[in-house]
Amino acid sequence: MSDFAIRIHNLSKSYLVSQNTQRHRYRTLQEELIALAQRPLRRGRRESTTREFWALKDVSLDVEQGEVLGIIGRNGAGKSTLLKILSRITDPTSGYADVYGRIGSLLEVGTGFHPELTGRENIFLNGAILGMRRSEIQAKFDEIVAFAEIEKFIDTPVKRYSSGMYTRLAFSVAAHLDPEILVVDEILAVGDAAFQKKCLGQMEAVAKSGRTVLFVSHQMNTVRKLCSRCVWLNTGKVHMVGSTTSTVSAYEATLSSLQDNRDRSDDNGPAKFLRWEILAPAAEQSNLLATIDPVTFMVVVRVNQPIRDGHHGIALHNSENQLMWAWATSHLKLAPGVHAFTYTLPTLPLRPGVYQWHVSLYDEQHLLDAWYCVPELIIGTPPLSHPRDEWSGVLNLPCSFGIAEQGL
Repeated sequence: MSDFAIRIHNLSKSYLVSQNTQRHRYRTLQEELIALAQRPLRRGRRESTTREFWALKDVSLDVEQGEVLGIIGRNGAGKSTLLKILSRITDPTSGYADVYGRIGSLLEVGTGFHPELTGRENIFLNGAILGMRRSEIQAKFDEIVAFAEIEKFIDTPVKRYSSGMYTRLAFSVAAHLDPEILVVDEILAVGDAAFQKKCLGQMEAVAKSGRTVLFVSHQMNTVRKLCSRCVWLNTGKVHMVGSTTSTVSAYEATLSSLQDNRDRSDDNGPAKFLRWEILAPAAEQSNLLATIDPVTFMVVVRVNQPIRDGHHGIALHNSENQLMWAWATSHLKLAPGVHAFTYTLPTLPLRPGVYQWHVSLYDEQHLLDAWYCVPELIIGTPPLSHPRDEWSGVLNLPCSFGIAEQGL
């Protein structure tokens, strides 16, 4: 048996994209038939109003058996197209993808569901599509229904389900029918918080069971938690493949540099924060911290009127808005002009991720300016504490460990 679950070689996919700026609508069957009859007459005009768009271009990648691979990238990078090719929903334009094992896909909520069939019938239909015997599906049936929390509606046609019921059943079917390769596209972005937590727990169980998982998500902390390796797609091409920590950190750094960081100097208020950057240690990007060495950073503020009794505070929050660190000083006297506030910390040993500074400036009790600094701070240090993400905590600190034999 191959050591690989998936082997992709020079995979490309192109589409013809219409240049017509008119908004398209769904057409009736009669309109479709008329359009079909007229198609030969319009062929020349159609060719002049389309262009070729490459959703994927020369993608090569190997996925090992039992690997949990994260796939990240901005919208339009080619992530969903890649998963659809692997799931045999669409064919590549060139290249090939060999899949060794039964593949289960959850690309869109309810993909593969027939709206006229009941929840029960759709469970058996999806299992049959996966090549499972009826007895195998029956053995998992109660577990699927209980996870989806739709016991009362299992014999109702799914077209009458709410979006939440549809979502729960779709995920439960995909996660419980034991495909050898599970392909998941952004399912954890839907549903309420309790359901997302439940899905994450099930995904962790699938990942630890030895099955191969391809996981697409815009939630980088979830990718860090689930995936051992990561591929970053950009404009249809493989931009980077490597450890989850290094790949996600590089991707986040690029995202933060694209954030809206418009010049705030046009504001004529009493004071205005203008920008921030890390002064030391130096890095390619001024918002990237890749070591736990001493760090010095700077926030620049413009003051338009004298400040006689100033109060300044700075706070650091993680991506879930939890407070990581805060500091404040009082009794500042600042003349009009541009000032650089500098801060030096002996270390900032936080786990890898995206963080955001919040700064404020008061004169006596009057707020002059408050700013959630952009771009965000990217912590790109390698993991230094517990190897399992769920036990690594907030801090990322190295530990010296020794054993000494003690006499009785």
